[in-house]
Amino acid sequence: MSNDKQFVEEITPQSEDFSRWYIDVIKKAELMDYSPVRGCIVFRPDGFEIWEHIKEAMDVRFKETGHRNAYFPMFIPESFFQKEKEHVEGFNPELPWVTEAGGEKLEERLAIRPTSETMIGHMYSKWIQSYRDLPVLINQWANVVRWEKRTLPFLRTSEFLWQEGHTAHENEEEAREETMKMLEVYCEVIEEVLAIPVITGQKTPSEKFAGAKDTFSLEAMMKDGRAVQAGTSHYMGTNFAVAFDIKYLSRDNNLEYAHTTSWGTSTRLIGALIMVHGDDRGLALPPKVAPTQVIMVPIGPPKKRDAVIARADELFAALKQAGVRVKMDDRSDVSPGWKFNEYEMRGVPVRLEIGPRDMENGVCVLVSRISGEKKIVQQDNLVEEVHAMLAQVQQEMFDRAKSFMDENFYSVDTLDEMKALMEEKRGFTLAGWCGSVECEDKVKEATGATSRNIPFKTTEQKTTCLCCGKPAKHTVVFARAY
Repeated sequence: MSNDKQFVEEITPQSEDFSRWYIDVIKKAELMDYSPVRGCIVFRPDGFEIWEHIKEAMDVRFKETGHRNAYFPMFIPESFFQKEKEHVEGFNPELPWVTEAGGEKLEERLAIRPTSETMIGHMYSKWIQSYRDLPVLINQWANVVRWEKRTLPFLRTSEFLWQEGHTAHENEEEAREETMKMLEVYCEVIEEVLAIPVITGQKTPSEKFAGAKDTFSLEAMMKDGRAVQAGTSHYMGTNFAVAFDIKYLSRDNNLEYAHTTSWGTSTRLIGALIMVHGDDRGLALPPKVAPTQVIMVPIGPPKKRDAVIARADELFAALKQAGVRVKMDDRSDVSPGWKFNEYEMRGVPVRLEIGPRDMENGVCVLVSRISGEKKIVQQDNLVEEVHAMLAQVQQEMFDRAKSFMDENFYSVDTLDEMKALMEEKRGFTLAGWCGSVECEDKVKEATGATSRNIPFKTTEQKTTCLCCGKPAKHTVVFARAY
């Protein structure tokens, strides 16, 4: 037991140092490793498989809503960025440039893709000629590069993986409908698949995407009270259509600019997943994205070991055939207790224990990673019982995260009140805002918190600005963020 205890103690407690806890967990669970390139990480198989399950959940929904996948070059000519002034100003500090290739200096610098609005805008101008060509509904799974000064694995890295949807429409109404539809798709995946509750709303003008008319976001609360922007959807208006000459012949035989949208999520969802659900024992992964959903641990003395493992193999095959992502650890050189700690740390949702007595009684034991509940189940009903416990764990994880967010969500009326609250507690605050950049900046200077979004749904509508006391134009969620 001393070795088991030491194993857990190698993870820094969240209450002691949340950032250190995060790094301990992702390295010990072998989700990633640092690469020799500053700010870039290597996705190890478990970490990448989590992304694959997120990708699968997103992709099937994209296709159900009529979108198709394509791929565009990662090198973007510098001149493309000059066509949309606000866009280039927003991304210029983060752009890495290719200036030489094949030993020769390039005539025009090439940016390594920070996002693809410019490249896709250029291509859409070639593909769209008539209203019959619309809508164009395309998504891209790709990597992007934004040369970050401060990095944190998964949450903020110089290179990361993501998807970016880019659509073109005849009019504003259709484009705005698309923008909100994809925000709803994100909300469904993040809440139902990742078990992360989110606050959906509109970004303030200073926080919107560079070049967009309106930006909408989903904000998630981490266990240290900080926010992670889990996804965004943008109505671009005709900004990029004008910049890249995306015109079409309308039904009235007039040349019109297309209305475009852009929307994206990234591998920062993995970081959010870890910070929302993890605890001092390590990872806690929702069953729908866990690389291993069930870990089987045969238990028993050496003389009966072969018989136990033989039966465990049969149960393993039944679960595998039923579509459960199951693994078995039948090593004899480590104790069952060590294995229990190992797979709890790795966030495996359900543990299955089987020993000689269980075999005699035709049962086995299921243990929930989240609640610790131990349930003795009949082997004949194992598949149904496992599916039931996986569903229960998935729901419990969402419910716990939602309760945590609700308990750490506060309402304030003045900047002094918010400042005192931020110094004493963790979480989000709801406050009134007059709409001025000056007051928004003042909140950030005084508290370190930024406006996350103007929520679509709120239990309270503020009437006065927390900074200047003037009538509030909006009720805003503020929080410190990653």
